[in-house]
Amino acid sequence: MKFPYGIADFYGLITEGYFYADRTAHIHSLEQVGKHLLFLRPRRFGKSLVLSMLENYYDVAKADAF
Repeated sequence: MKFPYGIADFYGLITEGYFYADRTAHIHSLEQVGKHLLFLRPRRFGKSLVLSMLENYYDVAKADAF
């Protein structure tokens, strides 16, 4: 099992077999919060990876992967 350190590309992380704690179940609650989201987290806390996950989740070209 490989642990991702400094990797913010969700698709690459999944296809290359890195460990990932799946957070796609929380997308529904993010959609219910509102129109504008603000992620206040320290450095290296996965903000860019969450945004990359959302980008891949909503990408029509990658819809079959989810």
